[in-house]
Amino acid sequence: MTANGSYTGKCFCGAVEIEVSGDPTAMGFCHCSSCRTWSAGPVNAFTLWPPEKVRIVKGADNLLGYQKTATSVRRWCKVCGGHLMTEHPLWSVTDVYAAIIPTLPFEPALHVNYQETVLPMKDGLPKYRDVPTALGGTGELIAE
Repeated sequence: MTANGSYTGKCFCGAVEIEVSGDPTAMGFCHCSSCRTWSAGPVNAFTLWPPEKVRIVKGADNLLGYQKTATSVRRWCKVCGGHLMTEHPLWSVTDVYAAIIPTLPFEPALHVNYQETVLPMKDGLPKYRDVPTALGGTGELIAE
């Protein structure tokens, strides 16, 4: 954390830098096929922030985006292809991937879209079938 209460992250090559400030709204793991395909991994570690707490501090002209669904705009660096974040305008949050904010203490509180998991995780955290009701989901939990 910097002196002003913010954390910085960057893409793979460093052409784009992001700053997040304050505390994230939530941290956890997403198991949906969309996140898995996008991240090329079995699970995505997310940190959700109010959009006004996320700033591009370097390389905004190198940031590209793709919107497959109404709920998500995925952003990456056009120089190296490094994935940086997903904007969720419907929910008024921006997911800055935990992996690109190395100094943020990652403290996951939940799993979402666990019905789609390909990597079961026994960690005692709540596992939502889809997403919590506050985000328009069923709020249904799945047992470990």
